[in-house]
Amino acid sequence: MKLLETNVSRRNVLAGLGASAVGIITLTACGGSNSPSSSSAAKDFVMTVWGGDPDKAAYQARLDLAKAKYPDYNITLQIIPNKDYAQKVQTMISGGTGPDIMQVAEDANAYSSKNQLLPLDDYISKASLDLPGTFGPVAENWKYKDKTYAVPDRAGAMILYYNKGEFDKKGLKAPTADWTWDDLLSTAKELTGNGVFGYGGTEWWPIWMSFAYQNGGQVIDASTGKPSVNSPEVIEALQFCQDLIFKHKVVPSKVDYANMGAGVGGDAAFASGKVMMNSTGFWNIGSLAKQDKITWDVAPIWRGKDKAISAFGSGLAISRSSKNPADAFKIIQFMTSAEGQQPILQLGQDVPARQDLQKSQDFLKPSWLKGDVNMQVFPDSTPSIFKPPFIPEWNEMQKAITDAMADFWLGKSDAKATAADLQKRLDSIVKA
Repeated sequence: MKLLETNVSRRNVLAGLGASAVGIITLTACGGSNSPSSSSAAKDFVMTVWGGDPDKAAYQARLDLAKAKYPDYNITLQIIPNKDYAQKVQTMISGGTGPDIMQVAEDANAYSSKNQLLPLDDYISKASLDLPGTFGPVAENWKYKDKTYAVPDRAGAMILYYNKGEFDKKGLKAPTADWTWDDLLSTAKELTGNGVFGYGGTEWWPIWMSFAYQNGGQVIDASTGKPSVNSPEVIEALQFCQDLIFKHKVVPSKVDYANMGAGVGGDAAFASGKVMMNSTGFWNIGSLAKQDKITWDVAPIWRGKDKAISAFGSGLAISRSSKNPADAFKIIQFMTSAEGQQPILQLGQDVPARQDLQKSQDFLKPSWLKGDVNMQVFPDSTPSIFKPPFIPEWNEMQKAITDAMADFWLGKSDAKATAADLQKRLDSIVKA
């Protein structure tokens, strides 16, 4: 999940989102050409991703490996800033100048539903690729109307960061995958006091949706395709999330966060010792490993009636503009191979989508990570990842969620009223 514009402030790099990128940065794999002639056009490819410097380094390293495998391919890497990505890529595709290969995330079906991406099923079948066996449940994320439009590239489950020093000081056991909502609440209460909060919060959609799916609810009904947020299961989950803030006071309110400083959210509050547990993705591991203010570790997300966890990542797709989709798929196949994904884990960019790499010592004990961190939590969490509602109307759906839940996260409306409002908004957007 790239979480395009909704979460940039909480993460500098999320599925390749780099706040430092300005304009379009164009790189060429070693040995390539920026000015392909008409006679060599069939072997010239453009790969478009979003991101900043860490992504530039990781993707270029991977394309250099691809160049070594296919020396007659000229593969140009185009990096577009996150905020401009969707608009620029769609404009390029509509004008017939789209990339051959493009990175996609939650809004993948905004492209596939407009026939801007090519279905990959024939290529996958010809290559005898087992996507579910290789990548786990996230392989389902890139399907639309029973056709596959992308191959998983990066994919890591949401995890729980916890302040190990404070847990040890208070004699609390480390979180486990068998934790329940009650365990989360009771432990958060133990850790709350004197300006410190037990847990970072649930306002971000991957977190509250995880609660909803753990409770047997769905935001979009998987069988009918219709919105189903106004259900007892979702309402109960939402109310629990809100109660953590205003009833139990174990999560900072918006005012509490504002008092911590401009732009401070759960990630920064955890790093500063103001929040004792925080749910987020892989990206905080590198920065936390470089600080010495807190002692920390990571653990699995709790369960409800079911185990259900959000995941973050992206896939690689082929745009309809590609003049040579068969060879473009060969590049994707290499990029998502064990060799092609090695730089992801070697450079600490993200979690590689391949399950074999997540279980490898190179990932579990990476050279760049100092200290003992439970990286095993990522492969262990994979079976619990749920398929999110990545529908064609995803971007409109996110705006509806933000608007309908604004008062809810301020404590000005309850879960029942909020779910009813959100249901009406989604009913007017979603074309089931």
